[in-house]
Amino acid sequence: MTTTRTHSDAVPADTSGHQAPITPGEIAVGVSIGRASEYFDFFVYAIASVLVFPALFFPFETQLVGTLYSFVIFSFAFIARPFGTVMFMKLQERFGREAKLTLALFALGTTTAGIAFLPTYDDIGAYAIVLLALFRLGQGFALGGAWDGLPSLLALNAPANRKGWYAMVGQLGTPVGFIVAASLFAYMLANVSEKDFFEWAWRYPFFVAFAINVVALFARLRLVATDDYAKLLDQRELQPSSVSKLAKGQGRVVLIGALATLASYALFHLVTVFPLSWLSLYSDRTITDILMVEIVGAFFALGGVVLSGILADRIGRRTMLGSLAALIAVFSLFIPAFLGGGELGENLFIIIGFILLGLSYGQASGAVTANFEARFRYTGAALTADMAWLLGAAFAPLVALGLSAHFGVTSVTLYLLSGAASTLAVLWFNKASYARDQ
Repeated sequence: MTTTRTHSDAVPADTSGHQAPITPGEIAVGVSIGRASEYFDFFVYAIASVLVFPALFFPFETQLVGTLYSFVIFSFAFIARPFGTVMFMKLQERFGREAKLTLALFALGTTTAGIAFLPTYDDIGAYAIVLLALFRLGQGFALGGAWDGLPSLLALNAPANRKGWYAMVGQLGTPVGFIVAASLFAYMLANVSEKDFFEWAWRYPFFVAFAINVVALFARLRLVATDDYAKLLDQRELQPSSVSKLAKGQGRVVLIGALATLASYALFHLVTVFPLSWLSLYSDRTITDILMVEIVGAFFALGGVVLSGILADRIGRRTMLGSLAALIAVFSLFIPAFLGGGELGENLFIIIGFILLGLSYGQASGAVTANFEARFRYTGAALTADMAWLLGAAFAPLVALGLSAHFGVTSVTLYLLSGAASTLAVLWFNKASYARDQ
């Protein structure tokens, strides 16, 4: 007997007379695996940007200036990411999505693991900085190519009354990636001497990244390479499209999607990377202690991501994003009090920040997928994510640390407040778009 579904967003039935085996749950698992592996790579680099690179690649500067230089290179990946998206989509059109995904994940793992082999400034001088920058650009370029369309497919095939829940499942991989990366560094710092850490131990997490990418590659290819997945993509018209035509016809939708989640993405690195740099410079706490608090915060973020799925299905994604932007704005007002409140205040800044991050980031994926014309959804969703990271997160550690060092932590309040205001403004002026998305 042929089973049919009653809602419009159900996975279509197979023409052979049985239901297509790919379910929204399987797609969500694929998205989570992809997120965890990709952002483990990025968090390994982000943590090393604070703990390692200032001392080994910028030893000729003070710790503050060296960290700021390190954050400049940190931003390169987000600048390169949209270019990687466009280039790898060209490769997909010619060689297929399996070849594109394999090459992108191999490049991501190779550039991340390659950082573990880099000589330092004491070895080859300024050439070490150039190599670090090139590998960082390679990370971003490869991450742009790792787009497989699974988040868009998940958004379009999730049951109509559970879209928030399935969108949340796909976001769980990001805090998991942070927990694993931070735990590795915390373990190294706690079990080796400072001399050994800077000589060899810091390189170990970068090796692990390559192994994780290999496992993730096979897990994702198992789904992506199936005939059913290909049919489902074709039915949803999730194929690469012309970037120039997208920019001309639906560039506004890309910009709206990026700005609608700006509060979440601005908060992202302000609670993961910025506290690590600020507290290492302006407090007496050990790096291990700070990392352990952030790991606890990341577990709270996991709970926040799960809760976001429940709330979004009850009150709507637009209301959810707007409410969290308002809460992030309120949170920003207390940043000076938190960071000036001793160890307790610092811990509250991290924990509360992670909770808000989980609640907001849980619904940041695919917020406007339904607003793209079908032929632009695949490319449009990828570039929307790229622009959200670039506008919201790429320069957050650099700007926050630079402003706080020269003008005090009140300036961080203004920075985060501007992100929250942008999100609220976009949601207000685009009510109709988000009504369609619901």
